[in-house]
Amino acid sequence: MNTILSSIGDDAGAPELSERLRIPYPVIVEGKYDKLKLVSVIDADIITTGGFGIFRNNEKAALIRALASKTPVIILTDPDGAGGMIRSKICGLIPPDRAIRLYVPRIKGTEKRKKAPSAEGVLGVEGISREELYALFLPYAADDAAPEKALRRTVITAADLFRDGFSGGEDSSARRDAAGASLGLPPGMNAKAFGAALSFILTEKEYKELAGKYGKSSAKP
Repeated sequence: MNTILSSIGDDAGAPELSERLRIPYPVIVEGKYDKLKLVSVIDADIITTGGFGIFRNNEKAALIRALASKTPVIILTDPDGAGGMIRSKICGLIPPDRAIRLYVPRIKGTEKRKKAPSAEGVLGVEGISREELYALFLPYAADDAAPEKALRRTVITAADLFRDGFSGGEDSSARRDAAGASLGLPPGMNAKAFGAALSFILTEKEYKELAGKYGKSSAKP
């Protein structure tokens, strides 16, 4: 599924949007400035690739695959060659029917925070106006009458991981690896990364079941 933004507005002096759109799908963008721009427009779980970091970050790749096993994901990268490569990498990680591809056009310009334009001289996602991004995401906003389509995120805290034996114990690393393997996550994740991944892909009930099988209450990892 592809959506292309057809026009670009100017963010300078633009009025504040009255409310953010609630997007039920995870949104993948390249960097932190793209994410900062989007959080002013949408209420969603937003994941950054760290630019080309996605090519060497096995944990991030595994997280994206795990997310796509639960729900469609929205992919929005910059409209340049680098963005195309990153988009192709993400799309190669997930089934085609799980990818919602959003596009912004190639517009010459420089983002406000930069002193010089990008290598191709076009605006990235962070340079697109809030109003235009709002229009781009509007077709994917959650329908309050059908909230079941949303991926309900669980907040798994450091205290939860410690209580359940996934951190702070001699066998915690082994427990994380065993639990992660059952979800398609890579071995060797630290407790913080492990908790963040579980928060994205598990419901509260599913986490309790995972902890019951692999956590401190189980006989062994």
